[in-house]
Amino acid sequence: MNIVILAAGQGKRMRSALPKVLQPLAGRPLLAHVIETARATARQCQSAARIVVVVGHGSGAVRVAFADQPDLHFVEQVPQLGTGHAVLQAVPWLREDVATLVLYGDVPLVRSQTLVALIEAATGHLGLLTVRLDNPSGYGRILRDAAGHVQGIVEERDADGAQRALNEVNTGILVAPTQQLKHWLAGLSNANAQGEYYLTDVVAAARSHGMAVSASVAADPDETLGVNSKAQLAHLERLVQRRGADALMEAGATLVDPSRIDVRGELSVGSDVFIDVGCVFEGKVALGDRVRVGPHCVLRDSVVGAGSVVHAFSHLDGAQVGSEVLIGPYARLRPGAQLDDQVHIGNFVEVKASRLEHGAKANHLAYVGDAHVGARSNIGAGTIFANYDGANKHRTEVGENVHVGSNAVLVAPLHVGANATIGAGSTVVREVPADKLTVARARQVTIEGWKRPTKKR
Repeated sequence: MNIVILAAGQGKRMRSALPKVLQPLAGRPLLAHVIETARATARQCQSAARIVVVVGHGSGAVRVAFADQPDLHFVEQVPQLGTGHAVLQAVPWLREDVATLVLYGDVPLVRSQTLVALIEAATGHLGLLTVRLDNPSGYGRILRDAAGHVQGIVEERDADGAQRALNEVNTGILVAPTQQLKHWLAGLSNANAQGEYYLTDVVAAARSHGMAVSASVAADPDETLGVNSKAQLAHLERLVQRRGADALMEAGATLVDPSRIDVRGELSVGSDVFIDVGCVFEGKVALGDRVRVGPHCVLRDSVVGAGSVVHAFSHLDGAQVGSEVLIGPYARLRPGAQLDDQVHIGNFVEVKASRLEHGAKANHLAYVGDAHVGARSNIGAGTIFANYDGANKHRTEVGENVHVGSNAVLVAPLHVGANATIGAGSTVVREVPADKLTVARARQVTIEGWKRPTKKR
């Protein structure tokens, strides 16, 4: 099937240099949501999709944003002379032996199931997606005959009292046989106040050629909402977040407040997962069974194993976390952090590009960078892995069952043998032998007769 996505609008009311279809919704551009739905619709119809995206304002930025998706064909609409003119630009790319579905890059919440129903109901003729609104003010009304057949669309300014009382309105989304659609588009007129070619005029063209026009009503009016301002974008953000929250709860997660969670990517959950308020999930995040995430945490591109706890205000970015791990509060795991089972990372501890093996602990105010920490080793409060010499990063290898005292500095490159103990306050620059106590600090001295300075009066 052919799928044309209209994405040329400037979106002046957004008051942004970013093209409207690149405005973010749930962590992805508006257009990305529509493209995903287009692909899902084609799969459900068991059809290969030829997706044509009509771009205009900010076309270079839009092309760059989707440059890694070779199944998309981009065409330019210059100048921009209406929706009918936009679809006309896609005509050279459209196969005539399949139907063409027209979508909008700023209508991101429409479901593939809704589009499949539209396509199936309109086989061989023109099909419109409509919606019934409690307040249809400002929208074109769908006119039907006594048998329910679509007779046309009347704009509100042209409607009489009886027509204005109708609550079924046009969404602009349609599907049509491609050969006939090409013919109708070629015959469109711009004899109107705006001097534009309207896609809705193909309804009258279809009727004049004796083709039936059907209308499929979207069950959820929210599906057909468009975005023209930051306020509308914020409204859709809450709708899509609530939709995602409902799906998480259906999967077995407990959300303390479904209105206070933000998933800006993909979040998968096991059974009995608990998520407190104010949490943000970005990229691809997976939470195993019985994982608990405390309030106001941020997790990005991370995996957290079964039974682990992420306490309040912790940040995980590119982390791999095993089972029964304790993290935080106020912990930060940076890219490359790998925590094996039963590791403890406490408050104000940062881990970067490091692996901590089974049962290792860094419970207070520590920085572990570019390191491999053996099983059951304990990193004392205030300990720093000094991994950067001003030009290059270096690694530290810590064996099993090592005890590092508080306020130590381990200067990489460094190897610490198994069962070693490093005294508190040590700055270690040479290899630490296994099974021994190593102390690297100045000898304590008391200065006799020293007097503390006093302020001059």
